[in-house]
Amino acid sequence: MGEIIDKAKGKIKQVAGALTGDNKLKVEGKVDELKGKAKGAVEEVKQAVKDAAKK
Repeated sequence: MGEIIDKAKGKIKQVAGALTGDNKLKVEGKVDELKGKAKGAVEEVKQAVKDAAKK
């Protein structure tokens, strides 16, 4: 679930940064979004390992 929060937070920061012209905020948003994507990928790998172990 944390990956969804990080992705959403990242998108919000990117939009806020774009609206205000704050490049630092836009970059922070991109980092948060990528962190969320990485967490999601890790969770998918964990699930795949669990599924493979059950077979």
